[in-house]
Amino acid sequence: MAFLPFNIAKQKKLKIVIVGGGYAGLAALTNLLQFAPDTDITLIDPRTQHLKITHLHETFRYPLTDLLFSFRDLENRFGCRHVLASVNFDKNALQNCQKNKQLILDEATLNFDYMIIASGCENSASDAMDSKNVLSLYDFTTTDGSDLLRKFLDQNKASSQAISVVGGGATGIQFLFEIKQFLARVKSNAELRLIHSGEHVLEQFPDGFGAYAESRMCDLNIAFYPKTYYSEQRPDTVLLTEKITKKQFELPSSASILFLGKKQQKTYTANAFGQVLVNQKPLQNIFAVGDCSHYQSWGSNTLTAQSAVRKGKLVARNILRHSGFPGLLEPYIHHELGYVVSIGPADAVGWLVSEGNLITGIPALTIKELVEAQYDLLLTGIDTYLV
Repeated sequence: MAFLPFNIAKQKKLKIVIVGGGYAGLAALTNLLQFAPDTDITLIDPRTQHLKITHLHETFRYPLTDLLFSFRDLENRFGCRHVLASVNFDKNALQNCQKNKQLILDEATLNFDYMIIASGCENSASDAMDSKNVLSLYDFTTTDGSDLLRKFLDQNKASSQAISVVGGGATGIQFLFEIKQFLARVKSNAELRLIHSGEHVLEQFPDGFGAYAESRMCDLNIAFYPKTYYSEQRPDTVLLTEKITKKQFELPSSASILFLGKKQQKTYTANAFGQVLVNQKPLQNIFAVGDCSHYQSWGSNTLTAQSAVRKGKLVARNILRHSGFPGLLEPYIHHELGYVVSIGPADAVGWLVSEGNLITGIPALTIKELVEAQYDLLLTGIDTYLV
């Protein structure tokens, strides 16, 4: 745990607005209340519940409700307030917020001492698909994966079914193996394939990640089409395009499931302390955290829950430092300590401490579960993060 350095509060109670109730926003909230329990916090989010989205692929085994944390429970547990609203900022709006120390919503004006923007970023193809046989990550945020796929299999009784998973990043791979295990449990003979634009899966990670995942795909007879673009899911086929030759071709496909990655539609540049920069000048009382932020520092800006939580915790401490005396802020220098991708319910691949330290199987899965348990404890107000 990072300790707050010597700091003398200038005022008894701070008013803080947090825009966004994802990993970064809730990490900031819980850490503010850890160091300053009397802080007056208003959380703004258009949803009624926080979704632990890093577990979403597990809804082929567990109900989606297990991954939801009600903002009403958050209010009861921590004494904060949740406002159901969506907020968008442009440069002028940010400058006005800094000048007036106010956030104006449709039905309310919120005064604040500090504001934290933790609005996250959208996933590509995040809206519900028009086609009944195309799914995206958005669909899994509203319905259990097991229910979605079982309904589809029941409605499509063709003797030979095929499911096309599109996207070989961490999310796509985790869903791919969960889907394969689900099909085996329900005794479905549906063919499963992966469509990926790159040459190998998990290309953003050390080489061993992709090699391990692809070997497991081979063991489970999951067909792999690398260097291939998804074009369109048709009633009984999927239209694909070869990346190099641009040649189009079709494969039998009853459904396509798209995992096209995160898309940062609005990014707030911040200095090394997390303060938002407008015209290269920091807004002293407005901070950004999580996937919507890019820090000008040596720390990690990856779009992961780990980085989001670390930024949220740092900004909470810096707000308390800034509000007190002598007001010295801590720079963001966090580098990821590891990363694990699950390969089905009982397997995983990852690295720990050093990217060259590859771990697989049950040890990797155990580390992933321990890291996720840390975050669950944080939501209860127990901070077990050591660095």
